[in-house]
Amino acid sequence: MKNSIVAVSAIFVILLLATPTQAQETQVEEQSEEGNVIIDVVLPLSLAFIMFSLGVGLTIEDFSLVFREPKAFGIGLANQMVVLPIVGFAIATLSGLEPELAVGVMILSCCPGGVTSNILTKLAKGDTALSISYTAVVSVTTVVTLPLIVGFSMDHFMGESAPEINILELGITMFLLTTLPVLIGMLLRHRSPSTAELYGKRINLVAAVLFVIIVLAAIGSEWDTLMDNIGTLGPAIVALNVLMLTIGYQSAKLLDLEAIRATTVSIESGIQNATVGIAVGGLILASPDGGLSTLSLPAGVYGVLMYLVIAPFLYWRVSLSEN
Repeated sequence: MKNSIVAVSAIFVILLLATPTQAQETQVEEQSEEGNVIIDVVLPLSLAFIMFSLGVGLTIEDFSLVFREPKAFGIGLANQMVVLPIVGFAIATLSGLEPELAVGVMILSCCPGGVTSNILTKLAKGDTALSISYTAVVSVTTVVTLPLIVGFSMDHFMGESAPEINILELGITMFLLTTLPVLIGMLLRHRSPSTAELYGKRINLVAAVLFVIIVLAAIGSEWDTLMDNIGTLGPAIVALNVLMLTIGYQSAKLLDLEAIRATTVSIESGIQNATVGIAVGGLILASPDGGLSTLSLPAGVYGVLMYLVIAPFLYWRVSLSEN
């Protein structure tokens, strides 16, 4: 069991590297087919590996904070599961986005936090254990909530032009790509915690590289669409980020949470897992030219802009904690 985590990591990476190579050998006639391999195979496997890296950092104890800190957890959960989709819907409606981009914003609004939110919480001197608990629980519950909200959003914004979506099938796919890899990572950590500690940083590094590649691919493949809509999409993404960071912090302070937990609630409310949004967009609606879906573009743009938006917040929290 000593090398189990390395073995699983190697399998993921080998699949990621081997699949495109095999595709090029068997068919080089159509670029769109190569694009489909990226959407259908490489992107889902990348998401699965990123969620696996999250699971390697989790333990059963992380879930116990749900019961030990019910007030703090309840506030953050309400923000993520209820307030965030409502704010996302309002922004998508009022910003005048194209229908597919509006649905993309809703997909993003349904995504859980991720390893990024845990790291940012630690940098901001927040409650990292509470942040991990949020990530663990919400990553599981979104298997149910995301397909339902996205299905409604597609009917509302796209109308008759919306592609057919099987909510049950999407939920099962979400489970296989997000929840199951997290559970596998947790199992490996439980069976061999020393190995998880030893190789955890390397796994997280691979996951971070995959995240960057996915975000850049999403933006690059839909560059023309981005440029045509940057005047509305950019402000919409920034507004979503700023509003949820603010709502998260102020709601926690209003309900008498101390600053360290209010910081955590703010980050968990305002930082979503862009990789999930990009992957779900591609699963629902593939691009005609074989690139990533327009539905994935808001999550891709968010994956870049969220760091610019949260930087002043981090500086503010770190400055206060030092003083």
